Amino acid sequence: MSSTKTPATAPHAAPGADKAAPVLAHVDATLDAALARLMDLLRVPSISTDPAYAEDCARAADWLREDLAGMGFEAAIHATPGHPMVLAHGPDTPESQDRPHVLFYGHYDVQPVDPLDLWARDPFDPQVEDTPAGKVIRGRGAADDKGQLMTFVEACRAWVAVHGALPVKVSLFFEGEEESGSPSLVPWMKDNAEKLRADLALICDTGMFDPQTPGITTMLRGLVGQEVTITGPSKDLHSGMFGGAAMNPARVLARALADLHDDQGRVTLAGFYDGVPDLPQEILAQWDALGFDHTQFLGEVGLKHPAGEAGRSALEMIWSRPTCEINGMISGYTGAGFKTVLPSRASAKVSFRLVGSQDPQAVAAAFQAHMRARVPADCTVEFKDHSSGPASVMATEDPAFEAARLALSDEWPRPAAFIGCGGSIPIAGYFKTILGMDSMLIGFGRDDDQIHSPNEKYDLESFHKGIRSWVRILAALGQG
Repeated sequence: MSSTKTPATAPHAAPGADKAAPVLAHVDATLDAALARLMDLLRVPSISTDPAYAEDCARAADWLREDLAGMGFEAAIHATPGHPMVLAHGPDTPESQDRPHVLFYGHYDVQPVDPLDLWARDPFDPQVEDTPAGKVIRGRGAADDKGQLMTFVEACRAWVAVHGALPVKVSLFFEGEEESGSPSLVPWMKDNAEKLRADLALICDTGMFDPQTPGITTMLRGLVGQEVTITGPSKDLHSGMFGGAAMNPARVLARALADLHDDQGRVTLAGFYDGVPDLPQEILAQWDALGFDHTQFLGEVGLKHPAGEAGRSALEMIWSRPTCEINGMISGYTGAGFKTVLPSRASAKVSFRLVGSQDPQAVAAAFQAHMRARVPADCTVEFKDHSSGPASVMATEDPAFEAARLALSDEWPRPAAFIGCGGSIPIAGYFKTILGMDSMLIGFGRDDDQIHSPNEKYDLESFHKGIRSWVRILAALGQG
């Protein structure tokens, strides 16, 4: 098994390290059994998008319920219009009642395996494989999210085995529809809010900054999606007969879209930067210490130069700054060859990533006002709203966040950092809006895990050190 020594140069020990030490030793001694349990769960083809696998999704939920009940948790299956939820509490002791209460979230459903012919083995016959980078667990769901989910479950198991109790009050919440849009999630959370509410949510569906550096994701960007269509003439026109005299909606659209940014890369919409905070200096210092190389990052996709706001680092632009991006444009003749047509319609899809307290509705309204102001009298404009949601910003001034960061730093070669995420993780927003809880997002995935793709894997080191990391974090939170 891979080495899990705490770096000799670690400058500190997180709170609760003394009680965690025998639990860590137990994790190391029982890793083979933990791995066998994960393999059992991975063998269940719990594909949520395909109705043919509904029974397998139910079987995965029941597997988790039985496993948690065997550890002393009060665990139950909750039916939904789709796949079931699993909710478990405890095991509690008089001492844990006075400790912080954490709610851990994960999902047991997995992506479809297509195209099957690109897999090197049966996706639901998981194995540990040797690779040039070390041992990996190969199989669908290994990284997303069964392997990640089980790191926390195994950490709880080790605490109960060694101390007979957990250092904090723990609830676990597993859903089975994350990979199919979570249609049952919000209604079920609202109906069961009192059963779910805790002091802090823990989510293990993210990754490491790099293989040596763990992170706690504390910023998730929000999203606004808009589709705009500009119509000019009543039909496509011959450009020789009408060009110049008739308004071309493609030209109108192109100019309006070009006006969305100034020459410094800033978005020009009125009020767009309302609610966009400046980063605290300590967070900027942590990000600088990560040594992110934007040249290498962009070079991997054939680019060289950051293209966003002037004076901002690439990490700032990805994690903590809002964006406006044109995702698609359609107009006129786009087939093979050439056709001298003046199009009747032109449309574009535009997305905005939001940060801080930016208001999705205000951003959508500002975009629509921007476009309307640039549409001439002979054209009309229509809009279609797509997905939208605010950003999530965690309260890192809560001492629990720094305690967890120190605990992670004790386990991995490089110190952990509070990091951002360029995308969105809806469950974190739901925990905030429905339950009033911040989320601590800590995951051990790697960029090459091939989630959603053939030959998905999860590094054995991620599984092993992930369990150990949660042991340390639970110990640190128990001292709060």
